[in-house]
Amino acid sequence: MSMDNLTKNIILTPFNLLYKFSPSLTLKMLFKMKLGYKLDLDNPKTYNAKLQWIKLYDHNPLMPICCDKYTVRNYIEQRGYSNLLNRLIWAGFDPEDIPFDELPDRFVLKVTHGSTFNIICTDKTTLDRNDVKEKCRKWLKAKFLPCYGEWFYGIEKPRIIIEEFLEGDNGLPLFDYKIFCFNGVPKMVYVDTWKDGHHAINAYDIDLNLLKGVELGYPNDDTSTVNKPECWEEMVKIASDLSKDFLHVRVDFYYTHGKIIFGELTFTKGAGFGKIKPIDFDYEIGSWLSLPAKNK
Repeated sequence: MSMDNLTKNIILTPFNLLYKFSPSLTLKMLFKMKLGYKLDLDNPKTYNAKLQWIKLYDHNPLMPICCDKYTVRNYIEQRGYSNLLNRLIWAGFDPEDIPFDELPDRFVLKVTHGSTFNIICTDKTTLDRNDVKEKCRKWLKAKFLPCYGEWFYGIEKPRIIIEEFLEGDNGLPLFDYKIFCFNGVPKMVYVDTWKDGHHAINAYDIDLNLLKGVELGYPNDDTSTVNKPECWEEMVKIASDLSKDFLHVRVDFYYTHGKIIFGELTFTKGAGFGKIKPIDFDYEIGSWLSLPAKNK
């Protein structure tokens, strides 16, 4: 949500207005503009097309709760996985209430309704507190683009949360394992990698075999290696369990110091507008997801 969200909203004003009258037409127009092929909502075949269907016709009441980084914690607890939650240090709605003096030297601050609304603090003594408060005020006001159709974001009132800082074992990168589940079945994994300041995301099958040349909106790096965590089978099993209430969800975990840490749940990656390469893989992923009959 960065280019800056205000600029995006201005550019997309006509689509935001059109969405109020015809969500399906709006998504069809944006889909064609962004991905270059026609959106068929009556018989969607590709992964991106099926994500558009979900935005329009799947109104699962758990989605607003589970896409918010604070309220999802209640869902995880209710499913019996409170042991996977990163330690919550503080939560609140007003940046002026952030207890800076009481915070540890390292922590992670997030605003709960956006994927890029976070500050990773590794040394509190260098933190510009006024800058943090200003960013939080801006982020708390940010709205998701109406025309993108992700209706579930922002229904829960956004707040600020501060969690324990996580790091990888022995100074290694902290890998973020993103497990894509389809009708309750884990099928694919995305792992963020960093090398020499370069960010890549590699795709793997559910056994963590690299899917060479596959891109889901980000560059990949076939030279990066990701070792399978000792608890991999347990992580996959938990992802499957957490996905049972949804047609499709991406379940994110961290693994550090022998412990699985829950990250977040994501329902419509890239709002269903991320270019998937090769295009055949867009169709292959789409074949993994079965959609129910559309509610009239």
